[in-house]
Amino acid sequence: MSASDGPRVLSIVVPVYNERATFAALIERVLALDLKGAGKEVIIVEGNSTDGTRELVRACAGRPGVTVVYEERPRGKGAAVRAGLARATGDFLLIQDGDLEYDPADTPRLLAPLLAGTADVVFGSRVLDSPQHWQFRRLRGPERLFGFLVNLGGVLFTGLFNRLYGTRLSDGATMYKLFRTADLKALTLRSDGFDYDWELSAKLAKKGLRFAELPVFYRARSVAEGKKIRFWRDGWRVLAAILRYRFAD
Repeated sequence: MSASDGPRVLSIVVPVYNERATFAALIERVLALDLKGAGKEVIIVEGNSTDGTRELVRACAGRPGVTVVYEERPRGKGAAVRAGLARATGDFLLIQDGDLEYDPADTPRLLAPLLAGTADVVFGSRVLDSPQHWQFRRLRGPERLFGFLVNLGGVLFTGLFNRLYGTRLSDGATMYKLFRTADLKALTLRSDGFDYDWELSAKLAKKGLRFAELPVFYRARSVAEGKKIRFWRDGWRVLAAILRYRFAD
């Protein structure tokens, strides 16, 4: 029997750092997922949290289908994803944030095009079918400007990416992406921070892979709630990645 005759497996990589408020609920939702006949493995990459998250992660070690990777220090989300990818054995791979901004319940629907062979990469778009359109991150109080700038940055970066790489994405900045694992393992990945998302997209787009988008649930959290991305610091890194990887590997 060939590998393609057996059940397909989804590797779910969960990078987590200082997510005590949401990790326990998140991991239970992930482990309870019914992937409609596909199997799953969960790879948690813990970045040496200081808020008690590491203790919650330790409690998951030894559960069926769960692998835990302990980092000695937080090296960034991109580095955590690479650590998880190195241990992934599934046919497909999902990067699942630990903050519950994205709902794991959307996973089976996003996995379907990969299982059917109609797409090579699937993005969960926060823009498609959204009554708020591109302003999906609406924060209140002193963080309203932060929310607006991050929303606007997503629009501008997505437009630039589409222009440079010939894609037609509505939400290139989404963190909810599913891939064929072999495609990722064939890449040389360099980014340690949030720019890794754009590096992945750029290198896969340059290979001519088929991108698909489906709408997903999204609930933005504020900096006060633990949001780690920073517009000025990470925005410049994203811009540099979009430009760099168009012309270099």
